[in-house]
Amino acid sequence: MPQPAHLNELRRMSARVGKNILLTQAAGGNSSMKHGDVLWVKASGTWLADAEDKDIFLPITLSGARAALADGNERMPVAPDHAASQLRASIETSLHALMPHPVVLHVHSVNTIAWSVRKDARDELSERLRGLSWQRLDYHHPGLPLAQAVNESLAQRPADVLILGNHGLVVGAATCGAAQELMMEVERRLSLVPRTSPPAAHDTLAQICAGTEYRPAPDPLHHALATDPHNLSIAAGGSLYPDHVIFLGRALPALLEGEDLALPGAGLVADGPPPVAVLVRGKGAVIRKDANAAAQALLTCLALVVTRLPLDAAVEYLSPAKEQALLDWDAEHYRQQMMAKR
Repeated sequence: MPQPAHLNELRRMSARVGKNILLTQAAGGNSSMKHGDVLWVKASGTWLADAEDKDIFLPITLSGARAALADGNERMPVAPDHAASQLRASIETSLHALMPHPVVLHVHSVNTIAWSVRKDARDELSERLRGLSWQRLDYHHPGLPLAQAVNESLAQRPADVLILGNHGLVVGAATCGAAQELMMEVERRLSLVPRTSPPAAHDTLAQICAGTEYRPAPDPLHHALATDPHNLSIAAGGSLYPDHVIFLGRALPALLEGEDLALPGAGLVADGPPPVAVLVRGKGAVIRKDANAAAQALLTCLALVVTRLPLDAAVEYLSPAKEQALLDWDAEHYRQQMMAKR
């Protein structure tokens, strides 16, 4: 299938968004454009940052997708000329198909997530987003459950901006330029100043990691999760959003004073694989030596979110059942396999 010339606009917008870690991280986030009866949507496991360098968009038959979704079927019909493609449509394709806007952009904005995980943010969100066409939705499992909730909500009250509880931001517009402009307007209004944190104790972390499968976390931002007691209590208290669970596991374990990383289960999870990252109270963060770029990016994202939460914020964590649903999700297993090939 020939690609429409204006698909280049989607590529350019997606690449700009994908290269900004405050907006999206690793393969998170997705974008789409409707052209006639074709929905061009980002493929699962691909990175928005690669949009101008790689073929990351897949054409879906829009009428077929909407018919399938009406029957509760999440399998999206790929346009005939791409039926043999090895790519699979984004996990959130159902959301893009059901939204009426020609261009839809879904990002895991750090500022939006920091608002969306709070129980006490509704009044301030209303003030900050005054004048915009917006809605806030509670958390729904990504994919069809989220798309159905969005569809029902928009049927009652149309909106161009969606704040997804414990998830992120969705904007819809007539053009790519308008979508990006709207997203940046929301970003401006929801911008939060991060709290500063004490520096890491690098020598101590190096000693703790010696002889283990861990190393001191590479990004200075990672250490803010452990050197500040408030940050540590949030990061160790539970998981905040889907990619937190998928790439970092449930609540990050915190190493108590005197515990040793080299000892099985020392302050960590007794069963299952060793955690991706561990917080060392007051000292900094350590990460598995085999952690991929996506895991490192999501650890940075977590630090960017947590440091934007006020000391008195009432935080809403994902429940154990919601965490398990994400960990058991076949679509996420596929996305991680695709990311491993990047």
